[in-house]
Amino acid sequence: MVGLSITLVLGGSFAANANPATNDRNGNTSAVARTSDGRAITNEKIAKEVAEYWTPERMASAVDLTFARSAGAAESPSPAFKPTGSAGAIAPMAPSITSGDDVRTMLNESLAVGKVFFTTPNGGSASCSASTVASGKRRLVMTAGHCVHQGAGGQWYSNWQFVPRYRNGVRPFGTFVASSLNTRTAWVNSSSYAEDMGIAVMYNGGAYGLKVVDTVGGHGLRWNWGYSVSVTALGYPSNLGGGESQYYCQGTTWNAGGQQIRMWCNMTYGSSGGPWLQEYNDQSGYGFINSVVSHGDNPGNGQFDGPYFDDDIKSLYDYAEAISPA
Repeated sequence: MVGLSITLVLGGSFAANANPATNDRNGNTSAVARTSDGRAITNEKIAKEVAEYWTPERMASAVDLTFARSAGAAESPSPAFKPTGSAGAIAPMAPSITSGDDVRTMLNESLAVGKVFFTTPNGGSASCSASTVASGKRRLVMTAGHCVHQGAGGQWYSNWQFVPRYRNGVRPFGTFVASSLNTRTAWVNSSSYAEDMGIAVMYNGGAYGLKVVDTVGGHGLRWNWGYSVSVTALGYPSNLGGGESQYYCQGTTWNAGGQQIRMWCNMTYGSSGGPWLQEYNDQSGYGFINSVVSHGDNPGNGQFDGPYFDDDIKSLYDYAEAISPA
């Protein structure tokens, strides 16, 4: 839906969270994914109900979620953060299947990037961008923290579904439903921009009943690679194409302060959660996720910010992978 968005701004008040969460000592928070009527999605039967809930009409009505940077939002007073450890990387992973369907990688369109659809606490339908990430259990989808949880004082979203390489209502690989939603505790408690990162663990699903990374492959991951890197950002902005197909922008990031990085890009609503990829290969459709779209000026000035990926993203990744079923 062109030009429309659900905009969350720091300082808003929300109803008490009815979905209990689990926290670990390393600053990660997890909740079992739920349906909008509060049932825990504990098996593939319920996951199938969620997939069936998302009819073409409901997906078409979903409003693009954007987290706008409010004028009075507080950021860390020091822009001089340094990497919290040694640079690390996880390699991209190709899918384990081949298909005769239209699965071609188009120029600057990745099989491993898609749209997520979810229900907000007030019953509305919303969407973000997201991407798969390689892991041993092949179940992880990475997005922004504000695409899984509202932030300080808020709630987890429900009916959470990922549609890889969504395009104009077409779901060439089917849909995948989350079994758990995970983000950083600092996002849940204080809407920290630096911690606006999320990972969903997905049930088997899609067109072949397989794991999501087996179906579409997964991007790699990098952390502690410094503030100035060349990236390709991919997502589904409603200001370009109405949020119905992937768009991209390319540039070099810089230190935005507050443990964040910034880049020039004219994508706005709907691109939230989309990956910033180092060494993106538009022939294979894979790269290394170095950040995700977090927020930008409202209504946008051609820039947006993402959390700097340091040891915190690796901690969240390890946490989500550890609770994933085999």
